[in-house]
Amino acid sequence: MMNCIGRGGFGAVYKGNLKDGTPIAIKKLSAESKQGTNEFLTEINVISNVRHPNLVRLIGCCVDGTNRLLVYEYAENNSLANALLGSRSRCILLNWEKRAAICIGTASGLAFLHEEAQPRIVHRDIKASNILLDKKLLPKIGDFGLAKLFPDTVTHISTRVAGTMGYLAPEYALLGQLTKKADIYSFGVLVLEVISGQSSSKSTWGHDMHVLVEWVTHFSVLASVPICSNCHAGINS
Repeated sequence: MMNCIGRGGFGAVYKGNLKDGTPIAIKKLSAESKQGTNEFLTEINVISNVRHPNLVRLIGCCVDGTNRLLVYEYAENNSLANALLGSRSRCILLNWEKRAAICIGTASGLAFLHEEAQPRIVHRDIKASNILLDKKLLPKIGDFGLAKLFPDTVTHISTRVAGTMGYLAPEYALLGQLTKKADIYSFGVLVLEVISGQSSSKSTWGHDMHVLVEWVTHFSVLASVPICSNCHAGINS
């Protein structure tokens, strides 16, 4: 029996169990998603060849007619977006030590993709909903459907702009020239979310259309930002 635990542009994600009882996350490609087929193949190509404690582990895949499934290790605490910015029932109490550990772990996973993986990998969609948290709140970067392989012989890749508004590096959004810096900018936005408890998603921009980076700049110093205003669980110092 499977329970739906999330949805995205790719399709739905379900919780299931292997025969030995091991919990797993099953990502099912939406039959209506033409883009999803490319994302499906990209994700298999990219994530099947890399292993790191801060990257979600691909257990297997299945293609049967129109059914396309990716099977991942299960993250007990869902995503950072739910833990930090979600509803009262999903929000998790994250003190500064836990928040710092999540940022450091995510940075470690990114550093592996950028500097150690062969070939190098640019994720292109670093955001809170793509950072999964296991039972110990260890962060794992997930959703490699937009990732690009980045050979050492190139300085940038000219490509269509892909990612999530509010997390896109300005130079990448304007010129379509992809470098590792695009991920680093997105990671910086993620850190601001972790510190401030505010979301950078388009749905939260408000009437002034300020994304989180502009909002923080407007208030000048992070000390004036109310912490975790969207997280009813609050924060312990």
